Amino acid sequence: MSKNPIIVFEGIETSGKSTSLKKTIKYLKKKKIKYISFREPGGTNLSEKLRQLMLNKKSKLNNKTDLFLFMASRSENFDKIIKKNYKKKVILIDRFIDSTLAYQHYGMGLDKNLILRMNNFLLGNLKPNFTFLSIVNKKNMLKRLKLRKNINKYDNFNHNFYNKVQKGFLKIALTNRSKYLILDSNKDSLKIIENKLINKINKILK
Repeated sequence: MSKNPIIVFEGIETSGKSTSLKKTIKYLKKKKIKYISFREPGGTNLSEKLRQLMLNKKSKLNNKTDLFLFMASRSENFDKIIKKNYKKKVILIDRFIDSTLAYQHYGMGLDKNLILRMNNFLLGNLKPNFTFLSIVNKKNMLKRLKLRKNINKYDNFNHNFYNKVQKGFLKIALTNRSKYLILDSNKDSLKIIENKLINKINKILK
């Protein structure tokens, strides 16, 4: 594992991925380990503007337009954030390559090979060193969504869509188990998940 790896946090809405990212940031700060963190869509100033456009709950953009905007955001992040910090700092990303496959291919049915080719065009051989995949069941997801104050377009799909997306995430993870840890927010407490997370982070950074 690289001394300064790229670590990604994936999962559907309310699965706990952003909480895991925050726990990781807190741990790295405590250990005084240099890191950079950003989210997708989002990251650079332009990417954050694209995020507002894509996630607006009134957005009528079609699935293909969304895909191209995601990739535009990723292109900016690669050029202005990842290349600048690669192997110099730990890079933490809230959603990355797998999210595009899970949502745009498994969820929306867009061509998988096209998405892979676009990622290869933008990123070359760059791949995450490790991915934490958080999962959640329908009951807990609906309960947590009701507690959200700010709802965006991606919080408003039906459960069949999220089910397809989560199955897509799991399919991706199971093809390369050594580079994934699945965090089950349905059966494990926040403390147990945090312990699993930190233990794995320690192994990754050694």
